[in-house]
Amino acid sequence: MENVGIVGIGWYGFSTNVHDLSFREMMFEAAQRAFYDAGGMNPREQVDAFISCQEDFWEGISISDEFAPDPVGGAMRPTMTVAGDGLQGLAHGFMLINSGVADVVVVESHAKPSDILTFPEIVELAMDPVYVREAKIPNYHFIAGLDATKFMHRTGVSREDLAEVVIKNRASGLKTGRAPHASLLSKEDVLSQEAVVYPLTRVDIARPVDGAVVVVLASETFARKFNDTPIWITGIGFATDNSNLELARLGDALYTRKASSLAFSMARLESPLKVNGLFVDDRYSYKELQHVEALGVTNVAEKFREGYFHEGSYLPVNPKGGHLAKGYPLEASGLSLVLDAVEYMREGASSAIVASWRGIPTFTGGVAVMQR
Repeated sequence: MENVGIVGIGWYGFSTNVHDLSFREMMFEAAQRAFYDAGGMNPREQVDAFISCQEDFWEGISISDEFAPDPVGGAMRPTMTVAGDGLQGLAHGFMLINSGVADVVVVESHAKPSDILTFPEIVELAMDPVYVREAKIPNYHFIAGLDATKFMHRTGVSREDLAEVVIKNRASGLKTGRAPHASLLSKEDVLSQEAVVYPLTRVDIARPVDGAVVVVLASETFARKFNDTPIWITGIGFATDNSNLELARLGDALYTRKASSLAFSMARLESPLKVNGLFVDDRYSYKELQHVEALGVTNVAEKFREGYFHEGSYLPVNPKGGHLAKGYPLEASGLSLVLDAVEYMREGASSAIVASWRGIPTFTGGVAVMQR
């Protein structure tokens, strides 16, 4: 198996409302930047296949993948759609290259939640119609509340620890140009908030944002034709722990445990403690610690209190602010964490792990191991 390199990456948006561009125009802007980053690549001549990660329900358009090829240079070219998170699309690109089908693959994902008028109702459509929808729970965050409570009881993570995650990530986002929810908060600011669903307050919950991310992948043979210093994906995997809430085991991110087992085995990585940074889904504050634990880090409560996961520490977690600072661009959320990791490694770090989650009410996530 050969390594696959990220030779170009581009983004656009990360705003609560990109009012002047459509989602297709956002895709175009992100693609332009990715191809420029890949040494001025011509997608019409130098890309073998295109992958778009999107979901009809979010787009509000039936067969929305028909809109995918044109904005990214893929018209009349091999194009496929992954109805899932962008990190799953990255895994499909990895497989296309390693199976010999393609040498250069473009993966894109985007979101424009500011166009969605009925966000909670769309989330509800993903739930079981007999056992969950019929309960008529007014707030879908209740699933995160149950999951958080069980996780905290099992691991000893406290409400004060969650507040510290919020403070850390929202402050880290102040250093980036795509973090509309970055801010300086005190522990009192967080703990004084009224709970949306116990133990989570408004500031513990990331908000959806408009955004698009495009990634250019190339085989080991072709990568340095486009970029002298590609970021290598040495292991990648994704998994679904369970298909519905009724049968799922709350309080643990089993999907991340399964996906990381695949990715670590592929990358021959013995422990997550051997990399320079973790970029994990934190759309709820407790999810950051839950995903770190599922990657194989033990005693997360104690390590967090000792400062392990803060910037400048032994193992920084979400040093670019994560979703709490940036917001989460729906199916592009995984690629937004990949974008953070690529920038972090271009600044000097030699390795990183990205762990994505597709969000409520799914139990699906992906893990990628990356090295310079």
